[in-house]
Amino acid sequence: MLEETAATKGVTAAQLALAWVLHQGEFIVPIPGARKIAHLEQNVAAADIALSPGELKTLGDMLAPEKFAGKRYGDAAMSLTNR
Repeated sequence: MLEETAATKGVTAAQLALAWVLHQGEFIVPIPGARKIAHLEQNVAAADIALSPGELKTLGDMLAPEKFAGKRYGDAAMSLTNR
């Protein structure tokens, strides 16, 4: 759903997610990674994406932390860690 919403705005899903984070308040400073200059430029362009209150709510619901709960690593990887 994030991809479809981004496509309607003419941006990438990553840009839309980053724009949403940037709209959360001045006290939040995202630190996105980028291995390529093109990705860095896309990240910077996310600061210019305007989001309406309705879009912010929709994205907030879509990106809610409880929707991403679960193990960080699978059982095989966990067996290699110090618990």
